[in-house]
Amino acid sequence: MNTKNLIFAFGIGLTVGASVALLYAPQSGASTRKKLKRSAEDASDYLEDTAEYLKEQAERFSSEAEKLVKRARSTVDDTIDQAGGIVAGALKTAQKLV
Repeated sequence: MNTKNLIFAFGIGLTVGASVALLYAPQSGASTRKKLKRSAEDASDYLEDTAEYLKEQAERFSSEAEKLVKRARSTVDDTIDQAGGIVAGALKTAQKLV
């Protein structure tokens, strides 16, 4: 389990645990509902932040993958050019021998 999933699971567990604890706490119903609402809002904010973080990471990984593909394409093109030069040189040498 990666760190982000662990943090996400912890946040959900914390929210559920806090909600259950509030339900069994000796408080008035209005106070308990207010705290539950606040906990739900906090969980919503946390999920939005997590979604934004994951989106940023996906964009970063996409950008890095694109750079790697361009670098690989450049390396392949260079290798093909070098191989073409070697073949052309070998062809000239073979023609001189014939």
